[in-house]
Amino acid sequence: MKAVVIILSDPNAGEEALGRMFNGLAAAYDFQQQDTEVGIYFQGTGTRWPGVLANPAHPVHALYKAVEGRVVSVSCGCADVFGARGEVEKTGLDLLTDNGVPGTSGLPSIARAVSDGYAVFTF
Repeated sequence: MKAVVIILSDPNAGEEALGRMFNGLAAAYDFQQQDTEVGIYFQGTGTRWPGVLANPAHPVHALYKAVEGRVVSVSCGCADVFGARGEVEKTGLDLLTDNGVPGTSGLPSIARAVSDGYAVFTF
């Protein structure tokens, strides 16, 4: 099995969003501990998370650092739309554009991940 974890929750949306992101990263950690191939994608308002999680004072920072090597990408088009591009660029994460959605700078291709045999989990 191979897995993709997509973080869509908005760090500005309170505890429920924090819980979704936390559980998404915890799922990625679980897959990683089981030696299952896993990739993390930040999309939608979730593109705001990498800048937030880079802060060592954040309560989920340690978990983020434990799975940071599994972050495949941040959606470029979503980062543009939701004003996160500058913060993402500061983290050094890749901005993925392989799904050329009209009117955007591109998003990750979930269809490609599925065709490559990945199960997709959204948080």
